[in-house]
Amino acid sequence: MSALDLTLLLILFASIVALLWPFLFYPLILRALPTKPEALRAGAAPSASLLFCAYNEAAAMPEKLANLAMLKCLHPDLEILAFDDGSSDETAALIAAEGDLVTLIRGPGRSGKAHGMKQLAARATGDVLIFTDANVMLDERAIGNLLARYADPQVGGVLGSLHYMGEGDSATASVGSLYWRIEERLKDEESRTGNVLGADGSIFSIRRSLYPVFPDSVLDDLTVSMAVVFAGARLVKAKDVIARERLVAGRGDEYRRKVRIAARAWHTHQHLRPQLRRMGALDRFKYASRKIIRWFGGVFILTGGLAALSLALRISPLLALAAAFFALLLLMLGMRAKSGPIAALTDILIAYAATLQGVMKAMSGRTVTIWNPAKSR
Repeated sequence: MSALDLTLLLILFASIVALLWPFLFYPLILRALPTKPEALRAGAAPSASLLFCAYNEAAAMPEKLANLAMLKCLHPDLEILAFDDGSSDETAALIAAEGDLVTLIRGPGRSGKAHGMKQLAARATGDVLIFTDANVMLDERAIGNLLARYADPQVGGVLGSLHYMGEGDSATASVGSLYWRIEERLKDEESRTGNVLGADGSIFSIRRSLYPVFPDSVLDDLTVSMAVVFAGARLVKAKDVIARERLVAGRGDEYRRKVRIAARAWHTHQHLRPQLRRMGALDRFKYASRKIIRWFGGVFILTGGLAALSLALRISPLLALAAAFFALLLLMLGMRAKSGPIAALTDILIAYAATLQGVMKAMSGRTVTIWNPAKSR
């Protein structure tokens, strides 16, 4: 075997390991780490404020408001605040009609979720701030179970568990559901061993005293939740705090969503970098494994594919041509397929491409501050 062949094999092997690292090797390492228990104590639950932002969510509002009414009935002291980001439909009117239930803050126009959440946090009075999304429904025990975790004074933030609905609606939804089940298990293991490294916006909370200052260009979910870790407190996940949301079924919607999230995530990483460097070794390892390596999965696919193609060329140009044709054929079939393994594989590749595009977009200096709800939920 020549030196070039060995180099190509090493590149291919390294690309495969890096691609599988967040989903195979990292979880195995987490399972081998010892448990860090919480010091749960009896006592009165802290006061809480539930916050969410909305833009053109009129279709989801009746169910959302009914869900909030149920939670308010169970927790009469729960403060609920909503920010309308310049909706052009009836979202603001529907929320305003429930003035006894929800305090509505109207934005001046499209200013973005991060800006809206900062406005809500500044007005909230609860000891604990609970963040959720306009299209997310919380189970009846979610608030009580979440607040109970704050009996441990070392706990500064608590994430819930997101359960997606509509898994069978399309291959995109099925892949999204599988990805999220893996993500939930990773968070469970991270929580068991110390800290979860970042939250998503469906359901998470922090002590109000830990709420940070940050620009509108970052992901508020990641920025706010990581402030708990930076403060030396624990960010944990509660399996019994359940939120439910419908999956995105359309490829176009999911692609645009992943580009937007990845671009904002990279800007968030740049904003948090000085504090990330001061984290403990275990938390830095978790962050790199679950965040950074995954953001560049598209690069690992490209480098691995090019290495494999180069090796095939060295064996036989005809073999390389046949392999490239077969890969292109599978991609074309996957783009047209609505279900099945080929469609699922195509959606995985599309997800990696969208994430890489978002990161490259952010690295070039561009960002996205506003969002639009997916039409295919």
